[in-house]
Amino acid sequence: MIVTPGEKHGPPSDAIVLFDGSDFSKWSGSDVEVQWKIKGKAMEVVRGAGNIKTVQPFGNVQLHIEWRTPEKIENKDYRGQLRGNSGEFLMGLYEIQVLDSWENETYYNGQAGSIYKQHIPLVNACRKPGEWQTYDIIFRIPEFNEDKTLKNLAYITVIHNGILIQDHVELKGPTVYVGYPEYHYHESKLPILL
Repeated sequence: MIVTPGEKHGPPSDAIVLFDGSDFSKWSGSDVEVQWKIKGKAMEVVRGAGNIKTVQPFGNVQLHIEWRTPEKIENKDYRGQLRGNSGEFLMGLYEIQVLDSWENETYYNGQAGSIYKQHIPLVNACRKPGEWQTYDIIFRIPEFNEDKTLKNLAYITVIHNGILIQDHVELKGPTVYVGYPEYHYHESKLPILL
């Protein structure tokens, strides 16, 4: 197989482009149509509109994400997890934290680039609020035996703004907000959730 690199920062020839700036045709809302909006060829989260997920399911994946947090901080009391908080959920289960971590302290395994509540990033590579940032993610799914017991753990590598911040780390299970993560059987391909 031959893959042609993209020209001028474009996607390679074998890429599946999930958003091209024009519509949400490759995304669906939680239970309804996508309620987010398109502003200047970028997706913009609408407060209270819920999550969105890809129509197509994915397993092992190399993913390029471009994101930015609000330039203006509306409320000076917004610190920690209250500043530009979102997440990239591989398979809808394994979260890479998206957060305004520029001069913004929070708990160590909840900052931008953390594998939420599991692995802290090697460094804080965040740009200032309002500036575009990138995640380049390589995700290897967990594998299950025929009897649905765990065979192999999931692994993830994350490069944030060109800097390695997660180096083939072992996932302890899907993201949980309280308690300890543990694996339960799931399909080998599931949608990506934002």
